[in-house]
Amino acid sequence: MSPSSLPESWRFDGRLVMVGFGCIGQGVLPLLLRHLKMRPDRLLVLAPEQGLGDYAAMTEAAGVRYLPLALTPENYQQALDGQLSAGDFLLNLSVNVSSVALIGWCQAHGVLYLDTCIEPWLGGYIDPALGLAERTNYALREAALALRHKPSRGPTALLTHGANPGLVSHFVKQALLTLARDQGLPDAQPCGQQEWAGLAERLDVRVIHIAERDTQSGGPRKQLNEFVNTWSVEAFVDEGRQPAELGWGSHERALPADGRRHQAGSQAAIYLQRPGAATRVRSWTPLSGPMHAFLITHAESISIANYLTLGDPARPRYRPTVHYAYHPCDDAVLSLHELAGRNWQLQSRERVLKEEISSGIDELGVLLMGHASGAYWYGSRLSIGRARELCPHNSATSLQVTAAVLAGVLWAIRKPDQGLLEPDELPFEEIIGLCGPYLGEMVGAYSDWTPLQGRGWLFDETLDLDDPWQFCNFRVT
Repeated sequence: MSPSSLPESWRFDGRLVMVGFGCIGQGVLPLLLRHLKMRPDRLLVLAPEQGLGDYAAMTEAAGVRYLPLALTPENYQQALDGQLSAGDFLLNLSVNVSSVALIGWCQAHGVLYLDTCIEPWLGGYIDPALGLAERTNYALREAALALRHKPSRGPTALLTHGANPGLVSHFVKQALLTLARDQGLPDAQPCGQQEWAGLAERLDVRVIHIAERDTQSGGPRKQLNEFVNTWSVEAFVDEGRQPAELGWGSHERALPADGRRHQAGSQAAIYLQRPGAATRVRSWTPLSGPMHAFLITHAESISIANYLTLGDPARPRYRPTVHYAYHPCDDAVLSLHELAGRNWQLQSRERVLKEEISSGIDELGVLLMGHASGAYWYGSRLSIGRARELCPHNSATSLQVTAAVLAGVLWAIRKPDQGLLEPDELPFEEIIGLCGPYLGEMVGAYSDWTPLQGRGWLFDETLDLDDPWQFCNFRVT
């Protein structure tokens, strides 16, 4: 990549604390040092050693400071008090550390904030004392949004701004504009939530999948009693054990038998009484074609559905069904099967594929369905080879995340007083422009695929033949 195609470097005079230093933290560090004009010793990594790399050696080589410490409900305030003050930045890339607690501290101290996932404290995802609804991303999102200050906005805090959730919300807007252009609709760009939702309604977008297929592989194959993935094992298992969640569309005719509505909040989503890692759906990507994917809960399933709602949230005039449809790398699929057989008790060994990856791509995009053209996928197609050319310490999967983290950090530094925001509320063209040089090939592809394609020839199935875009047709039973 030529230097002229990279995002510009922006000056930052404050201090930055990165909480967590797994595969995303390690991958974003060289991007921060490349694009932030700040002394490396003003950047602190705050994370416990976890046997997945020599954190001290890695941070020392980069010239940044490292403090081996696990944040807990008892120590996080004291730990942050000594490291950050007004105008500084807290970049939360951790697991098992409450995002709500950190956001609250940052808002009280005038500190900028970004995370890639709204996390609870350790054990919050699987606490048997909590009901299923309380263990959902819906509940975590509602708790975070409750921290919004009114009427004053406060320091900028960007929720869930990785690849997904995060970047995919910007992909949805770009895809909507492409559909509008190709269908001959007026080219005036929507402004604000109601106009974007109005455009999606006018286009008759009924379903949106965050459709991802990871084909990366390399190194020793998965062994017995081992969980292998191309990104954080702990984070993936946590979300895989949560209830499956999806934004619930206004066109849906029947709630699933195991589906449940929430009693308060935005009403944009439902949850299923089963883990996401045990819930499969039919989906499609340009290279892989039709696939069975996992309906893993993600914040964007709720935020995108909420953002594209018109009318009474409890009985909307319009809302698309939105959910993640994820086919991880082959070793991760085997790992999930073994995890399920162990009744969701994590294997004793974990391995994150990184330097040993020898081939493959991550095809990550949004699949908009139900409109006049059938289905349209838009997103990033990034190979492992190209990812390594673009930035060290990254795989194809991690670079799609770390590029979006970088873009969010740069935007927040330039707009430091915007309060608490979700990705759907940010300027999508600016964010895509900042990420674009790191995303490989950007692809838009139409398809005539529907979840009814090729169905019913081998076994009888209960299908809704009148409307292919009903959730019951997507779900694998």
